[in-house]
Amino acid sequence: MSATILPASETTAITRAADILRDGGLVAMPTETVYGLAGDAGNGEAVARIYAAKGRPSFNPLIAHVSGADMAERLVEIPPLARRLMEAFWPGPLTLVLPKRDEAPISDLANAGLDTVAIRCPRHSAARALIEAANRPLVAPSANPSGAVSPTKADHVATGLGDKIDIILDGGDCPVGLESAVVAVDGDTATLLRPGGLDREAIEAITGPLQTAGQSDAPASPGMLKSHYAPGAAVRLNARAAGPGELLLGFGEISGDLNLSATGDLTEAAARLFSALRELDARGADTIAVAPIPGHGLGEAINDRLRRAAAPRDAT
Repeated sequence: MSATILPASETTAITRAADILRDGGLVAMPTETVYGLAGDAGNGEAVARIYAAKGRPSFNPLIAHVSGADMAERLVEIPPLARRLMEAFWPGPLTLVLPKRDEAPISDLANAGLDTVAIRCPRHSAARALIEAANRPLVAPSANPSGAVSPTKADHVATGLGDKIDIILDGGDCPVGLESAVVAVDGDTATLLRPGGLDREAIEAITGPLQTAGQSDAPASPGMLKSHYAPGAAVRLNARAAGPGELLLGFGEISGDLNLSATGDLTEAAARLFSALRELDARGADTIAVAPIPGHGLGEAINDRLRRAAAPRDAT
């Protein structure tokens, strides 16, 4: 049975969704980045349902979504550098990984047994309304089967997980369309764990040069698995033309079968990335060939997602 889809703009829908979350259920909620599969961060059974619904490896920690710095302080220690980042970019597509408070109301399963918690305050009005109505932090990984293309529309959620969740709040297309940037803060040191919907240059204007984390088999933050965000088709990068059995995802002057941005706009490309991969995958290509994407600004995060989509599938 598929989940009920309700307009995220309706107060009654937010109230019903908050009741479901407090009872341990799961709700798909829109954010400015992608749709999240939300559950009560302090309810271990709800967190387990999220892992089960997604088929997500239990060592991949989840992001706790909060209404602001006051709620964040219930979960984590906030050093001055982290507070400056919150003041500059919250609400918005920035996740901070910070030391966990001993009394934090969060399930150990949610942060994969780590002594840190990944937190963010989403900018989307419906997501914030839901957190405030539930009156608790919500863990909310992308609302798709683990390793698959992230959802930027309510119907993407319904297609991938519709029979595994209780309600989908439809807030329209996600305006950023790319997961949050993840930055770990340890004292005065900031490390970029995952590029995302807030570009490096903006973050470094606050932090100075970011350190870069290496890959490992046990990720320190969400989105660090080497093979991730993958469609059913194989993915070939830096292609200027389609080969036999391929469909071409273009960018700029390389038009392709679909084009992320004919004008070379990286913001447009980021917002369209996951929907475009889904559409080409649905057309039945053996391989999706992807045109070169510049590495500056949001291009860093786009290329990160594409490299993960192209990685050998046994890496997960």
